[in-house]
Amino acid sequence: MKKKKGYLAGIIVAIVFASLAVFNTALAQQPGIKRTELQRHDLSSPEREAVQVRIDFEPGTGFGKHHHPGEEIIYVLEGLLEYQIEGKPPVRLKAGQVLFIPTGTIHSARNVGKGNAKELATYIVEKGKPLVVLAK
Repeated sequence: MKKKKGYLAGIIVAIVFASLAVFNTALAQQPGIKRTELQRHDLSSPEREAVQVRIDFEPGTGFGKHHHPGEEIIYVLEGLLEYQIEGKPPVRLKAGQVLFIPTGTIHSARNVGKGNAKELATYIVEKGKPLVVLAK
């Protein structure tokens, strides 16, 4: 009986993690925006990890209001992106410029240029939490 309960618990945990992975991928892959995870590594602090993602924006597309369970460090690779950070005026960045977004800060990003835009986002986040959380 104990083996069955342990087996069932293991299956439930696997289903929950698989569902979260599918949900996060669906959330992150919006029309006109492509998120490509480049690397993910544990940090010296056991409850934190570093995740690096390239985000490609087609002209006129944007990612709505959201936040992360940790810091986000942005480096614009190509194009012109506008970031709206809660409580601050919009910031426009072109290739080679950077932006730091503190833990839990609600923000959005939009390609305001005529061509494609790309950013390299590095997250220092809590392990086990969704990387992107949509704001209400």
